[in-house]
Amino acid sequence: MSVLRDVKSAVLLLACITLVGASALVAAADDEPYPRILVTGQGAVDVAPDMAVLVLTVTREAETARAALDANSSAMSEVLKAMQAQGIAERDLQTANFSIQPKYTRPPRQSSGAMEAPRIVGYTVRNSLSVRIRDISRVGVVLDKSVTLGVNEGGSIMFTNDDPSEAMTQARVEAMQEAIAKANTLAGAAGVKVGRVLEISEQSYSPRPIPMARAEMAMARSADAVPVATGENTYKVTVNVSFAIDQ
Repeated sequence: MSVLRDVKSAVLLLACITLVGASALVAAADDEPYPRILVTGQGAVDVAPDMAVLVLTVTREAETARAALDANSSAMSEVLKAMQAQGIAERDLQTANFSIQPKYTRPPRQSSGAMEAPRIVGYTVRNSLSVRIRDISRVGVVLDKSVTLGVNEGGSIMFTNDDPSEAMTQARVEAMQEAIAKANTLAGAAGVKVGRVLEISEQSYSPRPIPMARAEMAMARSADAVPVATGENTYKVTVNVSFAIDQ
């Protein structure tokens, strides 16, 4: 009986060793790098904008914070009324930034060499308004009107598209087509075939706002309507694609 038990133990031990060895071989095979082709594809679509976003800033200065705030609020109220008179809906008007900052002056150094602490000599109040204009043809008129009513500091202007999803989809398709073409070219040169897709990642790029200089805002005062060139928006997509290699 003891001999039989020893034989059974030996068989079980051999089976365990076999399973462990097979598992190690499978794990080693999984760790081996899979032959692959890594390529990058790019797609870009140009689309005429159908909406503009302006940031208009009213700045007022006074000796007291109250006086600066009152002057700023009065000017911004007129700007808001003018925007609504131009047919801009309330949902397209939003305060983008507001600040009250003290103005300091440093007295000249005394003959004794001592320096006095800086003193507050006034306050500056800035109030910025974000305006979405859904009728591109009205941008110049809106700019001119806002400056006439008190906008006196440059902000930004961005010509964009209300729904760029179709352009982005087309850019993605073009980017993927370019990636596939690159993979086929590389595989053909190497004498192999392109296999299944292993991984895809994407980066997308949208147009950025264009800053408006203070000088441009000053020039607008003398224009009947500010000349505006809308151009086209370019929506770009880059894809990184990993393909398996079929030997």
